Amino acid sequence: MHEMGIAQQLVQIALDSIPKEIENPRVEKVNLKIGRLAAVVEHSLTFCFEIITKDTHLEGARLNIDFIAVMVHCKSCDNIWEVTGPAFKCPFCEDGDVEMLTGREIEITSLELAD
Repeated sequence: MHEMGIAQQLVQIALDSIPKEIENPRVEKVNLKIGRLAAVVEHSLTFCFEIITKDTHLEGARLNIDFIAVMVHCKSCDNIWEVTGPAFKCPFCEDGDVEMLTGREIEITSLELAD
């Protein structure tokens, strides 16, 4: 289950992002962007996150995940489209010389702290 490793990294990044001058911060929400090809199972990530955040400033925080579509650019005809199936061939010119623009990212977009 690679979600445990992902959760560990997310927790470390989030904790490092909290300004040091805030006394006893409590994070309520961690907003994420996760690409569809990142192969992250939402339930597994949430479960791992809950375990890892125990006794930290993130304990009880909720993950808010925005899943990002797989967007591809054709280098031959310059079209951009969303890939919804297993084929990575341009639907316009049928060339296979494509580059992935989005769909593999895993990033924290923001943290929401309690007042």
